[in-house]
Amino acid sequence: MKRHSISLFCVLVAFWLLNSGHYGFLLLALGIISISFVLYLTHRMDVVDHESQPLHLTHKVFAYHLWLIKEIFHSNIDVLKHIWRGQLTITPTLKTIKISQQSDMGKVIYANSITLTPGTISVDLENDEILVHALDASSLEGLELGEMDKRISKLEQI
Repeated sequence: MKRHSISLFCVLVAFWLLNSGHYGFLLLALGIISISFVLYLTHRMDVVDHESQPLHLTHKVFAYHLWLIKEIFHSNIDVLKHIWRGQLTITPTLKTIKISQQSDMGKVIYANSITLTPGTISVDLENDEILVHALDASSLEGLELGEMDKRISKLEQI
């Protein structure tokens, strides 16, 4: 709990300093007062935990982001091909995909990663299934192979 509070404090200080741009005594004092008040409120609400401050992901998340950026790039090219070829190549498809993530955070990361990838949108997330809308069935092939699912399951392991 203490580790997460320190992390939240550091994030809030960085956010305050980057957004204010002024480093006079009065503004720094107001910043510390504001941050202290936010920390007090978060502890009273009992929302500082491993999901609100996912420190266990920090060393793994960069590799996942690089892979996701590559997938977004490839999906952009696929969507561009559909645009050039016209409406005849677009066959909207809804499909339910099974997921293996156990934590809520893992499930949300998976659903958001699908939505970030052009040509696919997560429509519904319930229990261990995500309803996905795609421009065509070939856009779902990667999800059915389970590469993204495996990477996110690996990411969420502590």
